[in-house]
Amino acid sequence: MENKTARLTVLIDPIKKTAFEQLCAAQDLTPSQVVRQLIRDYLDKYGVEYATKIQRPEKQS
Repeated sequence: MENKTARLTVLIDPIKKTAFEQLCAAQDLTPSQVVRQLIRDYLDKYGVEYATKIQRPEKQS
């Protein structure tokens, strides 16, 4: 888990923001939790390594 945090400002139209916040609330998640997971997934997709990455075991076929 990360020890420090940094702010990321994202501009989005108000209608999408409201829909996103409502969906997050319905799933008992904060928008920040969802955005952090999206970022982790994106980094994983492109094989980007970073210092606080949790190493997960390889999937076996």
